[in-house]
Amino acid sequence: MSGVGNKEGARRLGKGMMIGGWVLLIGLLTLLFQDQLERAVNPNSDIEVIVDEQGVREVVLERNRAGHYVASGRINGVPVVFLLDTGATDVAIPQVLADRIGLKRGPAFTSRTANGNVMSWRTVLDRVSLGSISVEGVRASILPTLLGDDEVLLGMSFLKKLELVQRDGSLTLRQY
Repeated sequence: MSGVGNKEGARRLGKGMMIGGWVLLIGLLTLLFQDQLERAVNPNSDIEVIVDEQGVREVVLERNRAGHYVASGRINGVPVVFLLDTGATDVAIPQVLADRIGLKRGPAFTSRTANGNVMSWRTVLDRVSLGSISVEGVRASILPTLLGDDEVLLGMSFLKKLELVQRDGSLTLRQY
């Protein structure tokens, strides 16, 4: 009888070790490929700082796999992810993120979005930064429903203060 109990215990131990091994392998592969997946969505998480001898600040962004320009930046010193949108009048911020940053809601108005009209609030951002480029006093809109809870549409209220040049899958932004 004791031989049968030992075999059963060994089988359970072996099965547990095999499951544990698979779980460990899947966890390691997830860690390994997570960075690659993030770079496919946001290839501009580490923006190179370029300032020439005349003081012109420049940022060069690469398109992601979907053909969009996504980049890491800051609003009022808080890290955010921007999706550049030349069709957006203002910088558009999801309500959840606006609350986390501590933005004050101004007057309410109706925004026309790709998904229809939505109630929004005006606000002004103290500082918006993208690499070495910073703009103060940027007009923005807080929208209750927007893409995700952490992605900001970087609209023309910021971009109009820059020179934009698109060439060969990259976008150069210059601040004079």
